[in-house]
Amino acid sequence: MAKKSKENTFDHILLEAIEEALAGLGENVKTAVFSILEEEFNIKKKEIPQKIMDFQAALEQVFGLGAKNLEILFMKRLNSKIMLAYKWPTWCKWVIPEVTFQEYVCLMKQKYEEVRTRQKNIQIFVNAPEEKEIEVHSSHS
Repeated sequence: MAKKSKENTFDHILLEAIEEALAGLGENVKTAVFSILEEEFNIKKKEIPQKIMDFQAALEQVFGLGAKNLEILFMKRLNSKIMLAYKWPTWCKWVIPEVTFQEYVCLMKQKYEEVRTRQKNIQIFVNAPEEKEIEVHSSHS
């Protein structure tokens, strides 16, 4: 039986997406965020996928309304990394105006696992083109 590659697990991909999004704000910001998460909220970087609710709550406490912008960056990065070609139905834009970060992560994990189960192997696109990302709209300004 083939050994499951750590790099192809959803949790690893999610952590990469979060790290890359934070790194886009600067290495100092990334380091500070992970430090605050661990010291103030007892969330180690590697535990984020298992503590996604706590992670989201910590971001909201630290960044206030700005946490939504970070979450959108994380979602865009995650989407570009796994490229599941998941499209929201057209009617969804009016019925479901926003998806929380936690809901999005759960949905992407479910779709990722479905594809892995069906295909036994999913290709990961690390530097996917921007136009393939789904748009996430938030009603909060």
